Amino acid sequence: MTQSFERISHEFCSIWLQHCASRRCVTFSVLRRSQSLCNDGLRTLNVMRISENMRRWRCLGRRSALVVVVVLVHLMGSALSQDVPSQCPEGASPHSLEQPEYEATVRPEGDFMAPFVQSFLNTVQPRPFPEDLVLEIVHDPGNTLTNQEFIKELLVYEVGFLVCVAIGVLYIVLMPIVGLFLACCRCCGNCGGKMHQKQTSSVHCRRRALYWATFVTTIIILAGNVCMFRSNEAVKVSVDDGAAELNKSINNINIYLTALPQQVHYVVDESYVTIQKVTNNLDAIGPQLGSEIQKQFESTFTAALQSLVTVDQEVVNIDALLNKLNTSLTGLETNGNKVQADLTAVKNQITSTLSRPDCVNCDNVKPELDKLTVDTSINTPILNELRTVLNEMIKADLNSKVKEVEAQFKNIPLTVTDDTKQVVQSSKTQLEEIKSQISKVTTELPLSGLNDVKNQLERVQRDISSYTPEIERAEYIRWCVGIALCCVVLLVVVCNLMGLALGPLGLKPNVEPTKRSCGSDCGGTFFMMGAGFSFLFSWLFMILVLLLFLIGGNAYTLLCKPWKNGELLKLVDTPGVIPGFDLSETFGVNVTISGIYRDCEANKPAWSAFQLNQLVNLDDLLNVSKYTDEIKKLFEDTDIELSPVTFLTAEVKSQLESFSSKANSVDFTTPVQQINNISRINLNTTADKLDELAKLTTDQTHQELVSEAQSLRQIQAEIETTVFPQLATVNSTLDELKTAVSRVNGTVGEVLRSVGVAQDFFNKNATQIVKTESGEFLDCQLGFFTAFAEWANKAITQEMGRCGPVARAVDSAEIIVCSNAVEALNAFWFSLGWCMVFLIPSIILTIKLAKYYRRMKYTDVFDNHIHMNYIPRAQMKFS
Repeated sequence: MTQSFERISHEFCSIWLQHCASRRCVTFSVLRRSQSLCNDGLRTLNVMRISENMRRWRCLGRRSALVVVVVLVHLMGSALSQDVPSQCPEGASPHSLEQPEYEATVRPEGDFMAPFVQSFLNTVQPRPFPEDLVLEIVHDPGNTLTNQEFIKELLVYEVGFLVCVAIGVLYIVLMPIVGLFLACCRCCGNCGGKMHQKQTSSVHCRRRALYWATFVTTIIILAGNVCMFRSNEAVKVSVDDGAAELNKSINNINIYLTALPQQVHYVVDESYVTIQKVTNNLDAIGPQLGSEIQKQFESTFTAALQSLVTVDQEVVNIDALLNKLNTSLTGLETNGNKVQADLTAVKNQITSTLSRPDCVNCDNVKPELDKLTVDTSINTPILNELRTVLNEMIKADLNSKVKEVEAQFKNIPLTVTDDTKQVVQSSKTQLEEIKSQISKVTTELPLSGLNDVKNQLERVQRDISSYTPEIERAEYIRWCVGIALCCVVLLVVVCNLMGLALGPLGLKPNVEPTKRSCGSDCGGTFFMMGAGFSFLFSWLFMILVLLLFLIGGNAYTLLCKPWKNGELLKLVDTPGVIPGFDLSETFGVNVTISGIYRDCEANKPAWSAFQLNQLVNLDDLLNVSKYTDEIKKLFEDTDIELSPVTFLTAEVKSQLESFSSKANSVDFTTPVQQINNISRINLNTTADKLDELAKLTTDQTHQELVSEAQSLRQIQAEIETTVFPQLATVNSTLDELKTAVSRVNGTVGEVLRSVGVAQDFFNKNATQIVKTESGEFLDCQLGFFTAFAEWANKAITQEMGRCGPVARAVDSAEIIVCSNAVEALNAFWFSLGWCMVFLIPSIILTIKLAKYYRRMKYTDVFDNHIHMNYIPRAQMKFS
């Protein structure tokens, strides 16, 4: 059982060491520690076998020790194994440019009257935007009023508005004149002024027709009045919110202008990160490049060193077995001498007894006395020769050879560091040049021009803030006036509605016109009041409609419409339109506002929107090849020389061959035969013959023979309890030694083969491996710059300064000014004009309808056959 445990332990340790050597992630220190653990475990088992008498009760201890050794080897090997660093260390990984967060922009409110107003204005002014006229006004404003040709062109352009103005003027002139004449005529009893109404059969039909026509007209005026209230409030809201929304739009542009240089600096700063990373890698060139060089030798070196470790383990194992065998042989010889002495004494007594005269047939037993000997000596001269070569191997100290090669292997990073000090310093200088080259991006881009734009925007914001209180006060007054206008129109509507309600309610059947009720008379009076208010205020309101029409209509046709379709931006692109504003001069590139707006509307980056490629040769700034080529040349001119590695000297190789030869020639036949001879010793046979002889002798001889036979049996029992167990130990040790020696030849052969392969591989490939790994390390570092240049080019040309927010800010301004303010203003005058137009039929219808409800002064023939209905047609009962 013990031999089986030792064999399993030895085989497991060998397999584990081979596994460790095959794994490239296991270092030599792990290999050495694993081998040490295996040897310690095997020594533990050998020590536990010294005392064979304790074999049974310590069997459990040996099993536990074996399990502990196996578990420790596995755990230590796993814990000490380390992954080799990757060949190309991770470089700087810049992220995509972060886009700033902008404030929410205003959205168009979408007045429902806007399509009607725009359709009307497009009909009034179907001509395209007069760019030439505007430019002429801008360039020479003083001569435009005296330039007849310009005035003619302007009048032709404004012909639609002039026609509307003529109609409005006609309304303004005729309405008060008509009202005045109507009032005078009615005072003179004409034009319906005479309080007399003829009673005819068609009077009720006329009244019904006039009633419903007046009702419809009043509803139309009421709808226009509601639109006036709504438009008046929309103007107020747009003006009140306009300043804040404009500030938001300007703030978004400021945010954009602030973020643009920050993004440029971020790109430049990332170049510094890349340079610093490469600098750190150069500072750590020893561990990084050295580890890559080590990896190339690791497989062959590990196999060679593992084989040396295995041989050293075999030497230690065989040495322990020889020591154990010598100890066992010494103990066997000591016990054998003691037994031989006791047996000699008993043999002498037996000889004396058998020599007596009264001993019958004693001569037949005397030949048995020659067999009474215990020779426990075992001759092992060949093992002594093995001990001699084994001692030579121990003196060779293979363990120190392994440590020496391992130390040289570990010193490769230090060698790399020492040999590359000068090239690293020169490369750092080139890196500083690259840093200076890339930093020129911030100086060559026109970032200072952004400050001028920001200053202008801040000035605009200050102007908005300063004028906002006055605008709000003026808007409050305008709103109050608008409410008053709406209320006046509403007053006319109310008068009409009161007349429409009270007139029919107060009109009773069988009542003569001169005797109509107060309710009916009040209804007619309300109609006349509505007509009077209409004559009184309509022409004044038409003046306001005309003024707002000219302002709002031209604002739409000359500002909002061309702003929306882009014609206004093209006009602004014309030099001199905005005094002191020249975008091309500000940025130093040939750009236009309309072009920038189109690009920004598509959310393009600043590089393409502002045509920065005309200012900056980005390919040249990000081209670091001239510096990287210099660094590459420095590395190519640098020689890294590894220290020579010698695994085994010729003397040690000769000792290994001698050890293998001697181990292969060991003959275990003779000692095994001697052990078998000793194990066949049986004194009980002679004792049995003495007992048989004692039966034939006299009493005294009988007693002596019986006593001597008993002594022989006691000696045999002593042999079985002392000599045979030690003999078994010697036999098992010889078996183990035979097994261990049988492996020596193959192990030594593997050592010589793997060491030769490793030695040849190092001698032939060391220089080329160093050059190859140095080139790959350098390519990794220079690859960081290539990756950075690609990222920087993409970030600047495709991500930096996406100007969609600028276009949205311009759109927000257009929404604030046009979609909200101008459209609300146009809706107001359109609604007011709508009401003024329908006041004309309202006046006519209410004046005519009033006579059917007012109390007449003069009577007419009453026809009792007239059929009158109730509301809205009163019925007359027949008498």
